[in-house]
Amino acid sequence: MPPEPPPAALRLVVDSEAIAANWRALDRLSGEASAGAAVKADAYGTGVAKALPALVAVGARDFFVAHWSEVAAVLKHTAPASVSVLHGPLTRSDADYAIATGVKPVINSLQQARLWQDAGGGLCDLMIDTGINRLGLPMGELGHEAITALDVDILMSHLASADEDVPQNAQQLALWQDARGQVAQRRASLANSAGICLGPQYHGDLTRPGLSLYGGIPRPELEDQIVQVARPQAAIMQVREIGEGEAVGYNATFRAEGPMRIGAVAIGYADGYLRCWSGLGSASDKGLHLPVLGRVSMDMTILDLTAAPALKEGDWVEIDYPLPSASAKSGLSQYELLTLLGTRFAR
Repeated sequence: MPPEPPPAALRLVVDSEAIAANWRALDRLSGEASAGAAVKADAYGTGVAKALPALVAVGARDFFVAHWSEVAAVLKHTAPASVSVLHGPLTRSDADYAIATGVKPVINSLQQARLWQDAGGGLCDLMIDTGINRLGLPMGELGHEAITALDVDILMSHLASADEDVPQNAQQLALWQDARGQVAQRRASLANSAGICLGPQYHGDLTRPGLSLYGGIPRPELEDQIVQVARPQAAIMQVREIGEGEAVGYNATFRAEGPMRIGAVAIGYADGYLRCWSGLGSASDKGLHLPVLGRVSMDMTILDLTAAPALKEGDWVEIDYPLPSASAKSGLSQYELLTLLGTRFAR
């Protein structure tokens, strides 16, 4: 067997205390409801192994993943009954796996309801579609015998436009409240991170924050409540001096107007630092601003190090990545910015 590889030249610093602080803020804003936690997509790219212990320690008790393949990592840190799988059982093997592990499937259709019952059934959650037209049971099927036979823990729906003040929010709220009166359930849940800010009528018994746990700010009401969690950092691989007129990167999209000191750092679009950051992004070191020059490559990005003459090969810089401002600058959603960050980051 080969020896363990040396440390990566790319790391994502994940502040678990910030995750805990964000959950406490969202739980407080949830009022009489308790806050759960969406931990799908490897805790939105921050790493389940880092995020889950912090969330459990601070009091979170309900966790949501999308795929069955995400269950095992979460079960290392919490009890099976606290885990819900949003995509539900697509096959009998999915249902058997849920029963064997003790996690809850989220039932999204009559077919899934029948599949779950045929496998032996048990406690589950139920997703109602109230207008997003994604996953979820249509309102007209709430009274079907396959649904009334379910043992439902959480009756949930998902808001489509909670980050905006639009009539759709109230329309979905009314349908969700109607569904609560038609389906027997232990608890009801509607609000995501943004939905928590819409008011207590949206909270039900349980809120399901995701993005804001990890530093995302989908509504202005959260600006003073949520702190940054993830900070990408990259090592400087090479430093060089260039002169006036010299080009940098693919297709020579940047040319120096005078002597410059530049550095290649170990982050690129294969790591989720996409080409949209070309000539737009920046890094920092001890408060010094280091702009991205030219096009972002697959595995590296060139920075202007002229303002930081002390930086050398092997030193680290922090990529400027606060989610709200990075989203506004890049055109990527805050969700994309987090979940795009690849596996080459040491977390």
